[in-house]
Amino acid sequence: MSKTLIIAEKPSVATDLARVLGKELGKFTRDKSGSFYQNDKAIITSAVGHLLEQKKPMTEGGKSLPWKFDYLPVIPKSFELEPIKQSEDRLKKVLQLAKSKDVTEIVNACDAGREGELIFHNLVRYGKWTKPARRLWMQSMTDEAILNAWHSMRSEADMQPLTNAAVCRSESDWLIGLNSTRALTILQSRGGFSVTPAGRVQTPTLAILTQRELEIQAFEPEPYSEVWADFGVQSGVYSGRWIDRDWKKNDNPHSRAERIWDSALATVIRDRCRGKSGTVTEEKKPVTTIAPLLYDLTSLQREAANRYGFSAKRTLQLAQECYEKHKVLTYPRTDSRYLPEDYLGKVYGIVGAVAEENAEFAPFARDILDNKRVKPNRRVFDTKKVSDHFAIIPTGKIEKLSGDVQKLFEMVMARFLAVFFPPAVFEDTRRTTLIDHRDGVTDAFLTTGRVLVEPGWQAVYGRKAGSS
Repeated sequence: MSKTLIIAEKPSVATDLARVLGKELGKFTRDKSGSFYQNDKAIITSAVGHLLEQKKPMTEGGKSLPWKFDYLPVIPKSFELEPIKQSEDRLKKVLQLAKSKDVTEIVNACDAGREGELIFHNLVRYGKWTKPARRLWMQSMTDEAILNAWHSMRSEADMQPLTNAAVCRSESDWLIGLNSTRALTILQSRGGFSVTPAGRVQTPTLAILTQRELEIQAFEPEPYSEVWADFGVQSGVYSGRWIDRDWKKNDNPHSRAERIWDSALATVIRDRCRGKSGTVTEEKKPVTTIAPLLYDLTSLQREAANRYGFSAKRTLQLAQECYEKHKVLTYPRTDSRYLPEDYLGKVYGIVGAVAEENAEFAPFARDILDNKRVKPNRRVFDTKKVSDHFAIIPTGKIEKLSGDVQKLFEMVMARFLAVFFPPAVFEDTRRTTLIDHRDGVTDAFLTTGRVLVEPGWQAVYGRKAGSS
């Protein structure tokens, strides 16, 4: 009987696939070695990330390439692959299963992205597979998402552009990294050998950090003064800061209307205003703010760092755990902050699940449903702004979480619900207190304030009307 070989990227995903697909294909049994699952219709196995890598450069005699300028640049006619030593046993097992006479089709179930494409493509190329293949493209790891992906698998032709992009990036990384690293190392090793690594991502990032550090070191602080005053009124006391009403932007990047660069002048202003009364003018105007866009990985990492001090790596680990282990979030390695336009129905279902099962966020989910807020909106649904993956959102599965995982999940849940709420409305107040002097000089003190009038999307974050 012919079988389909399904290759996941990680053993844990292979386990999930066996559990979920077993409902349709028949129960899977695990091999004694623990490296694959099988039944009469399919075999499910996995890589452990990358099993192959670009072959290191060698001389024509098969020796390691000397670290000399004479051998640079290294530009191979073709990029050969070699096994990664730590995972050679796993590679042998995957290749053995693929060559089995029972296997007539191979399914790529690696992570949905460029790296997943590259892992599978390298296996096909190294193993010289000619059997037909299809792509199991899973945006989340819920049972429903896996089954939907199984019933709507993509063809090799559909995935070819992404595969080409993955191969191109991998080979360009090899060319840039290897040649740049060797060139810099040779230059720096006059007094002894010390590898100086360089690469597509690392080098420009270090350049940005270096430029910023040089700017910090070159900064020369300039002392300035500010004058503050407390004004007593019937209802209490308010503070104001002196401003130069004639101030205009100039070449000094540190110049501000409230900064006084002459400390003696600040003392004069303080002394002449002390004990004086002023006249007040006040301007009020409404200001609206809309909810921020859904998270992509970068914005999630940035906000998690600001809010909880998580490193970028830690945030990715937590998001990956929410996606892979708990199945409460969609695929995290995305650069999009939008959802496909045909995802409205799915979003409605997710909000409905939150309204029924998540006590903390249920009131907000019910508000969205009661007021029919899930509707076409370019700030949320825009297929043109979705590449490989859409924004990170909840899957609708509710599971008891704890610790940092719970914190990250709540961040994504709150952002997801907030985008369907109306704008928050604030009332901004600008109060100017003028103190007139006999010599015709007038000093102005500015007091600003903001009060939340209509919480809108900020209600999801616990803000109430009347708060500042």
